[in-house]
Amino acid sequence: MSLPLEGLSAIVTGAGRGLGRAEALELARLGAAVVVNDYGQAGRDGSGEASAAPAEEVAAEIRAAGGRAVAHLGDVSDFETARGLIDLAVAEFGKLDVLVNNAGILRDRMVFSMSEDEWDSVVRVHLKGHFNTTHFAAVHWRGRSKAGEAGVYGRIVNTSSEAFLAGSAGQPNYAAAKGGIVGLTTSSALALARYGVTANAICPRARTRMTEDVFAGFAEPAAEGDLDPLSPEHVAPLVGYLASPAAAGVNGQLLVVHGGMVAVVDRPKVAAKFDTAKEAFTYEELDSVLTPHYASRPAGETFAASEVLGLKKG
Repeated sequence: MSLPLEGLSAIVTGAGRGLGRAEALELARLGAAVVVNDYGQAGRDGSGEASAAPAEEVAAEIRAAGGRAVAHLGDVSDFETARGLIDLAVAEFGKLDVLVNNAGILRDRMVFSMSEDEWDSVVRVHLKGHFNTTHFAAVHWRGRSKAGEAGVYGRIVNTSSEAFLAGSAGQPNYAAAKGGIVGLTTSSALALARYGVTANAICPRARTRMTEDVFAGFAEPAAEGDLDPLSPEHVAPLVGYLASPAAAGVNGQLLVVHGGMVAVVDRPKVAAKFDTAKEAFTYEELDSVLTPHYASRPAGETFAASEVLGLKKG
């Protein structure tokens, strides 16, 4: 029996550790040939010397299991590096079929304390990095379609976060970048559908070096040998599914995934609507309808990311 991704090639960015590593291994297990991209810096804030070792280790692990993989050292926030990454996939495997954007860094700070560089660096790696690879992958798929190739196959899986959905007080840069990734995903989904390409985004919860302090105190394995409820291995199968032919009808979607749960996030809905009694609203009329509306809600109502879909400590 053939594997779901047999004959397909994939790129996974930030695949030297954590989520990206689990995703690369899962795509390979499902039959894909994988380009394992990572910049290999030691710090989760993007500090430290670049190293090919993390990507090479994952690629070697895939090959040892009988799969096909090649490592790529590079910072996807650099436009030309992203071009070279897509070119490498085409040179090694003949074409590109799947792009999983996962690379990212953290530089957390409250908005009143955040420096310009802390803002720029996180937005650059997350949002610009997603755009760069998406751009060159889209050029590749569109070019094949324009050349008359029938049945062009393309899958983009982007990585957003519940920090965008529910807010994260100490991560204005990260939350903004992750919200931008959802916008990039839905725009790409509309633009590329005609070429046989889908684009979707996931909001994963996983215990990695990026999130070790975020999830400190949250549920851990009940017994030795049990799978961590926040293991990246809970996320990887969804990425494999979205990369597969079975997900041909899934496009422009946002899904939250963790610990044996997948939630499909609906588009924003109107919670209340008010029409002016005259030609145009005045300050006084807005005060008369909006102030009572918000006063009826619990004082200081906010939504913590841990509460949106029921993640609890303990």
